[in-house]
Amino acid sequence: MKRGSVLIVEDNPTENMLIRSAFEDLGVTERVYAVDDGDEAIAFLRRKGKYADCEKYVFPTFLLTDLNMPRVNGFELLLFLKRSHFTIIPTIVLTMSADPDDVKCAYLFGANAYHVKTPGMEGLHEQLRRIYEYWTTLELPGTDDYGRLLATDCSGKLSERVGHPVLITGYE
Repeated sequence: MKRGSVLIVEDNPTENMLIRSAFEDLGVTERVYAVDDGDEAIAFLRRKGKYADCEKYVFPTFLLTDLNMPRVNGFELLLFLKRSHFTIIPTIVLTMSADPDDVKCAYLFGANAYHVKTPGMEGLHEQLRRIYEYWTTLELPGTDDYGRLLATDCSGKLSERVGHPVLITGYE
């Protein structure tokens, strides 16, 4: 699996700093980026504005998002991802809310996982260690620097029988 970076979408500067610090303490060598809300995350993924430099801003291996944020909240970000070619980015909700409706909606809107933030720095470290280890050991489809799927030859493969996913979804 090609590894890229981790994108944190969190509007609370203290939480942002704690998560980044935890990843650093865990020895994460990939770049860890933090943005303030879903709107900025979309700009990052679309390579807009200051995020246009693909060398400086590496496409994320996975994305951690809070839900309650200004401008574009976590639910709106999930819907954007689900309706775009960025749907392939593993997206983990990391929030304080254990509300069953939030959990249900997050999954319906495309979240790959939902975690309630563990209180305390030690608990947060352990939680982030498990999240990081899991999401960086998975096989993910290859993408270019803009998050577009790399071409593969599916001829003669099982997926060809049901229709190639790119042909079904229109995402490339």
